[in-house]
Amino acid sequence: MRRLPDSELELMMIIWEAEKAVTRTEIEAYLPADRKLSSTTVLSFLTRLQKKGFVGVRKQGRNNVYEALISRDAYLQAESRSIWKRLFQGSVKNFMTALSDGEGLTDRDLYELQEFLNQKKGEQ
Repeated sequence: MRRLPDSELELMMIIWEAEKAVTRTEIEAYLPADRKLSSTTVLSFLTRLQKKGFVGVRKQGRNNVYEALISRDAYLQAESRSIWKRLFQGSVKNFMTALSDGEGLTDRDLYELQEFLNQKKGEQ
C-alpha cells in the first residue's frame, strides 16, 4: 500500500470519519478553518486518491460522491509497519528508547502499555 502525502491523508481522514460517501463540498466543510483549500485543489487530491485506489467515486444526482475503498485500520496498520521498519529497524528497544527520551513516558503511559502487553500475552 502506498504512503499518502499529508494533504491526501487529511482528506482520507475526513472521508473515514464520515463513515459514508461524501461530496467534495462536505469534505471542504470538514477542513479546519485554518486549512481551507480551493475546490480545484480538493478535486485534484480526490482524483489522485481515486487513481491510487483509496477512494471510489460515483454520481449521485448532480454531485460526485466519494467513499473509502481502503479502511482506516488497513492503512494505519500498513503505515505503522512501514514506520516501524524504517525508523526503528523493527526493534522494540529502539522504539521504546525513542518514546522514553525527551519528555519521556508518564506513569499512566507505562500502565497503559503494561495492560496492553498483558492483554496481548493472554491472547497467545
